[in-house]
Amino acid sequence: MATATTTAEGGRGDALRVMFARNPVLGPTAALLVAIVFFSLATDTFANIDNFSFIVQQSIVVGTLALGQTLVILTSGIDLANAAIAVFGTLLMTRLVTGELPGPFALILSIVACAAVATLSGLLVSRIKLPPFIVTLGMLAVMTAVTNLYSKGTTWPVPDGLLTWLGTSLYLFGRVQFTLGMVVAAVLFAATWFVLAKTGWGRHVYAVGNEPEAARLTGIHIDRTLISVYAVAGIIYGFAAWMALGRTPTADPNAYQTGNLDSITAVVIGGTSLFGGRGGVVGTVVGALIVAVLRSGLTQMGIDSNYQNLATGVLVIAAVAFDQATRRRSR
Repeated sequence: MATATTTAEGGRGDALRVMFARNPVLGPTAALLVAIVFFSLATDTFANIDNFSFIVQQSIVVGTLALGQTLVILTSGIDLANAAIAVFGTLLMTRLVTGELPGPFALILSIVACAAVATLSGLLVSRIKLPPFIVTLGMLAVMTAVTNLYSKGTTWPVPDGLLTWLGTSLYLFGRVQFTLGMVVAAVLFAATWFVLAKTGWGRHVYAVGNEPEAARLTGIHIDRTLISVYAVAGIIYGFAAWMALGRTPTADPNAYQTGNLDSITAVVIGGTSLFGGRGGVVGTVVGALIVAVLRSGLTQMGIDSNYQNLATGVLVIAAVAFDQATRRRSR
């Protein structure tokens, strides 16, 4: 009888492991719900519609950076320069408008410039076969220096209404506050999900990250796919720059210094594997919200920011360990 019970429990455990392996977003979603319930019970201010709106508003810039990061990580790469590229984008938009270039042209040129910088990283990774970590680490240093030189070490106020337009607040049912930046972020996430889930290009991205040699043998052009991934990610970073100006109407060369690490954290906590080929956009949304909920809840509980960083770091390590364990069992 004991053996039968043990066997049944083992079967249920295996079924759960398979379910989580096939649906990596389930674990992060459960963690998000637990965090929301815990902070709602632990504080009197967390379970408030205005607070939830504020949490989402706080997460859209890093969440959008994480969206581009998701594409790169799905190919078994990493982009340490994404936040630096976006900050450069904010400076370029502002300086171009200050030089009397119309806002729409400044916006488009800046997004194209962000895409060009990210594409350069993709070229170095795909054509010269340099490790993504080294390429984007070097690009981080380059873009940080370029941004500081271009900004002359000062912040620049944004003079054009279009560049701050995404900060415009609206109200749903006259009560729930949201911004146009939240709408644009939702459209970007939905479009990226569709492309990854429903198109041949998306299947190629997963194939390159999962088994690059097998992908090559099936006729997938790996170099072309990698370059396109970094280019699309760069466009997304450009939109993140636009959202950042909507959040704060000044271009600061020192902004989002930990944005790259925060975006990686959101992606990893959301269930996307650092080893590529597994995960997706929905998990990144959940991961970004987990980070924002955790920081908001701990702040309202009066917890020191150092302990908040400690908790986030523990979550990242646990997520990567879980991913490795799941992959090991699935082999």
